[in-house]
Formats: sequence, C-alpha cells, structure tokens
Amino acid sequence: MASKYFDRKTLDFILEDVHTASSLSSLPYFEDHDAETFKMVLDSAEHIGDTIMFPNLSAVDKNQPELVDGEVKVHPSIKSYLNAIGEAGLLSADFSYEDGGSQLPLTVSSAVGFTLVSANNGMLYSGLTAGSARLIATFGSEELKKTYVEKMLSGKWQGTMCLTEPQAGSSLSDINATATREDDGTFKLTGQKIFISAGDHDCCDNVVHLVIARIKGAPSGSKGISLFVVPKILPNGELNDVTNVGIFHKLGQKGVPAMHLGFGDKSNNCVAYLIGQENKGLGYMFKMMNEARIGVGVTGAAIASAAYQASLEYAKERPQSRRLNEKSAVDSPQIPIIQHPDVRRMLFFQKAVVEGSMSLLTEVSKYYDLSHSLEDVNEKAKYHLLLELLTPIAKTYPCEAGVKSISDAVQVFGGYGFTEDFSVEQYYRDIRITPIYEGTTGIQSLDLLGRKVLMADGKAMFLLAEEITKTIKEASQTEKLQPYAGKLGDAVKRLSEVTQHLMKVAGTGDVELFLSDASLYMEVFSLVTISWQWLKVANAAEKGLKVAGINAEQKAFLESKTKTMQFFFHYELPKAEGFITRLMDSEVITVLRGEEKMVF
Repeated sequence: MASKYFDRKTLDFILEDVHTASSLSSLPYFEDHDAETFKMVLDSAEHIGDTIMFPNLSAVDKNQPELVDGEVKVHPSIKSYLNAIGEAGLLSADFSYEDGGSQLPLTVSSAVGFTLVSANNGMLYSGLTAGSARLIATFGSEELKKTYVEKMLSGKWQGTMCLTEPQAGSSLSDINATATREDDGTFKLTGQKIFISAGDHDCCDNVVHLVIARIKGAPSGSKGISLFVVPKILPNGELNDVTNVGIFHKLGQKGVPAMHLGFGDKSNNCVAYLIGQENKGLGYMFKMMNEARIGVGVTGAAIASAAYQASLEYAKERPQSRRLNEKSAVDSPQIPIIQHPDVRRMLFFQKAVVEGSMSLLTEVSKYYDLSHSLEDVNEKAKYHLLLELLTPIAKTYPCEAGVKSISDAVQVFGGYGFTEDFSVEQYYRDIRITPIYEGTTGIQSLDLLGRKVLMADGKAMFLLAEEITKTIKEASQTEKLQPYAGKLGDAVKRLSEVTQHLMKVAGTGDVELFLSDASLYMEVFSLVTISWQWLKVANAAEKGLKVAGINAEQKAFLESKTKTMQFFFHYELPKAEGFITRLMDSEVITVLRGEEKMVF
C-alpha cells in the first residue's frame, strides 16, 4: 500500500493561495471562523483518515457486507469511523448553528470530504447521512427536526435517500411507491427501492430513510411525488415494516451495502412521515442536488488522488530499463520508471486531473457559499447562476476524467496494477460508479446544454466568460503565462462558436437533434473550464515564486503547478477541437429518423 493518499500541501495551496477560502470569514454568516479554524478541521479529518480509514482500505473492500437473518453486517471499522466523525463534528460542520452545526463554509466541508474519501472511499456512509439530515432540517416540521437531525449528525443514526425503483431508474416520474393517508396524519407506505447505499447496517442504532413516493390519488408524473421520512425504528421503539430484500454485489465500493428494500412487505404497516408539502418531494430533492453533485465530484477526485499518489510512489521506486538515448549502456543500472517519458506523461495527466478537479470543486463550493451567504441580492444571484452552470461539470469531469486517470495509474504499475497486491485495482473498480451517481454523465450533459446554458437568457454563460477573462488578464501580466492566456482566450471563443451553432439547431425545434451529442459538448466545456482552473493555479504559483526568501522545496512545488498547467494546455485542451468538429458536423448518425430501423 502507498504511504500517502492525498497531498495536503496542494489542498492547502488550492484553498488559500488559489481561491482565498479564508476570505469567506468576512461574511457575517462565517465570521466566527478563520484560516486557523479551517486548518484545525482539516487536521481532524486527516487524523481520522490516517488512523482509522486508510489502514482499513483493503480490509473493508475484501470483507463485504453480508445479509444474515435479515440484518446487514459490515466491517467493524465502520463504527469507529462514524463515531470519530460524529465526535469531531465533521458531519454537521457546514450546518447552521440553529440545526446543531458549526456553520463552516461548504468550501471547507468539500475539502474535508476530499480528505476522508481519498483515505477510504469504502466508508461512504457519512455523506448520505448529512444529505438526508439537511433535507429534514430544511423542509421538515419542527417535530421531525427534533426527532432525527441531532442523532443523525452525531453519527449514531444512518441516513439514506431512496429514489430508484426496479422499473424506474433515472425516470423518477415513473415510480410506483405509494403512500396512503392515515387518520393520525401519518402515512402507510408500500413499494420497492433498489440501489440504496448504506440502506442498513449494524454499526448504527437506527436508519432513517428518505423516500419519494406518490400519495394515493396524487397527480401522475413528477408533479405528484412527495417526500417521506421512514425510520427503521419508530419513535416508540418498535421496528417499522421495512425489509432488507437483498444486497447487490458490486464491481467496487464494496464496503458500502447497496440494498434492495421493501416497504410494507410484511404486514402492510410501514409508517411514513411527510416532509413539507404534499406533491413537492421531487422539488425538495432537487434543491439539495447541487450539494449532492458537488459531493460526487469530490468523491471522483478523491479516489483519483489516492490512485495518483500510489502510482507516483511506485514510479519513483520501480527500476526498469534505461533511458532511450542510453540503451547501448547495458551494463549501467536500470532507472526508476518515472524517468521514462511515457510514464511521466501518465503521471502528469493524473496530476492534472486530480488538482484541476480539486480547484474546480473548490471554486464551485465557494460559489455555493457566496450564493447562500452574501447580503447583496444581485451578488447572490450572480453566484447562484455560476453555481448552477458549473455544477454539472463539477460532478462530471472529476468522475469521467478520474476513471481515465486511474486507468493510467494501473498502467504505471504494469502487470502489478492488475493484481490485488496493490491498491490501484481497487481504486479502478471503486471510481467507476461515480459517473453514474446523482445523475449519469448523459443526464448531466443534457442538463448543461439543455437547461443551464439557456438559463436566464444566457446570462450564466456571460458571467462565466467574465470570470475567465479576469484570469486571462491576470495571466497576461506574466510573460511566461502570456501564451497560455492566449490559448484559453481562443478556446473560450471556440466554445462560444459551437454553443451558438447548437442554439441554431435548438431553434429548429428538433430537441432530439439539438441534444444528441450533449455529452461531447460536456467534454468541450469541461476542457475549457479545467484549463481556466489551471491558469488560475499557475497565476497563484507564479505569484508565489516572486516572494522573497522561498526555499528550494517551495520553489519546486510552485514550479510543478505551472508545469502541470503547461501539460494540460498542450496535451488535453487540444482534444476539444476534435469534439467541436463533430458538434459542428451536420451529418446525423445517432438520431432515429422517420421509419429508420435500428442497425445494431
């Protein structure tokens, strides 16, 4: 196993030098905190990662959850982890004081999540609990808040989100789960839910399910969906009628049980409590979606980080062959593979993906904080639009590029990477779910092109262009960065051109044609966005290099940031042009036309 799973120095650099996270303390909502508070919180997360999570990475993966006599047994280290984050206040860190939290910025909570997940993503229990507790705290009655939120944020009670059904995956308007009104104001729930992460386990005292269902007689489609709290154990101490039908055996993230749950299967007596208003459940879920999607992006970046650290360490230690220009010197010692150009290319790519993703996720988390905490209405609206526009990318790029990044990590190890002797094979399995979580890449791409680009008559795109222009102007003041400022400016123009072309297609009314290659548009948008982030990182690095008295280690650290920016601009950004060629092509390949038959 590698000795590191993330680079704390880089995380601190991105938080403060690139994105000035501590500036959020100037806002009244965050005024009780400062850079020292943020450091203490991250130190706490790192300690838990070092002492509980990372040492159990392989054990949690190899000892999968088991369903025994209707109860789910998981690795005992899960209990230690949940107790530790509960006692450290990490579950409630970004909750308001009113809801029992520490009122920290999401910017810091995202960094905490990155730290923990990179240590062991097989312990992905806490994010689900925090997300469901936030829904109850935001939309639930005072009684529901009093009953559930505190226990959930303590780590003693698990939270889940139950959306998917066997016949309704992403199409939530087709759910069949039904709630019947009772005279006492509660509901009786019947139905099936699948793929429920942490749907039950023996390392908590209760499981609080948040379930979407249709109240009997409610309108069809998404307009008739309500949200309910369905506890495993009722407030009176009795077991609710929730059945563990089975556990799905997964490709990765094996430490977290993915449950098939039945509601009302035993006695048709599953008690459910309505959250908020009837028929508003899907809206409540989607109001929390930005945070959830940022969390999935953090997960992708974190797993990729752990794989990168492992492959970097291996490349420094593994001797193999000699420099290509020195092949004739067969008697000379073999060199570490990190000296071979192709291995360096793969390491640069991993570093570019991980740190570029970290920067984007920090940017978007900060937009979230500003959109919720600024007092100026216009400024709040500005950051809300930027948040809405960039969230699909912040969810998609770290996950999709993260899969490719870990593929390269496996490649760096060669044959050893395909064995269980090293952790990268686990990371390769574990990350594959992230492009599917919280809306697949296809769905995120439809959201980006079909909704977010058009939002507010294109104002979000205009605001993003303004932000990128600020970075370009700053980079133009440094001679070394001027060529890259120009490259980014050209890329933004090309993105604008392809967007305008697609808007003309949208104007024909052919929605299917307009959105047919939305995933390729996502690729272009992501490459431009990450290039912007890398130029921001390079701006901060070059600024740091001008500080008097920096030592050789600091100098090497900062120079590595600019070098990786150069790699991204020369190796990754050019790929956008190929996608643009396809997006501008009028030939229709994937859309069925008229009586055209399937050819597969």
